Amino acid sequence: MNKTASIEARPLTAREQIKLAARRLFAERGIDGVTVREIVEASGQKNHGSLSYYFGTKEALVRELVTDGAKLIDIRRNAYLDKLEAEGGPKSIRQVAEALVYPSVNLAEETDTAEDSYIRFIALLGMSHRDLFMEALENRWNSGYLRCLDHLRRLMPEMPEAAKNQRFVFLGAYLTGVTAAREAALADRSRPHPMWSAEATLRHFIDTITAMFAAPLDPALAGESWGSGGASGEPRAVVGSVGMILD
Repeated sequence: MNKTASIEARPLTAREQIKLAARRLFAERGIDGVTVREIVEASGQKNHGSLSYYFGTKEALVRELVTDGAKLIDIRRNAYLDKLEAEGGPKSIRQVAEALVYPSVNLAEETDTAEDSYIRFIALLGMSHRDLFMEALENRWNSGYLRCLDHLRRLMPEMPEAAKNQRFVFLGAYLTGVTAAREAALADRSRPHPMWSAEATLRHFIDTITAMFAAPLDPALAGESWGSGGASGEPRAVVGSVGMILD
């Protein structure tokens, strides 16, 4: 039996059941498409006031779900980077790409519930309720991601800082989008998904991120303004341990 199956088989507390059900529903339909009653019913609770008892409001539940996953990914990524740095790295863009990808996937390996929906949940939340998403994170739980950006700045080809920052914006969308697609496929038990379940697919994904940051800047773009926010060319907001940057 795999670890996810064994986790699902063990009895969960009512609080855990509510969080698991809510996260899965939010990942499929967004927070506006799910009612408190639907969450309670999907969690198997008989008391319709159980969500209010444990969390107060649906918004408070959303905040806790955001923080749960962000903490986990950030802890995993920082541990990954600590090991690389202890060995004198990261020595290549690919090593940084690995630090971006591997801590963001297979979250069920280190959770108390069968986590299979967090990336999709925050992807939808970040698009539909940006303020709530950013407020829930409080600009925390992204230290590992920011460390990755620092290493990328050091390892990337020479180019204006604004151009590097624009690639970071691309990275945020790409990393979240692909990992969300993978998560959705692996959560679908109706049929096999051999491409998404293959380890080679993750390695290929890492190859493409590496290529994005290793590519030199087209000399014709050197004088562009890049449409950057602020005089320094820095993105206006960096949020989320998965790596979503909102420009």
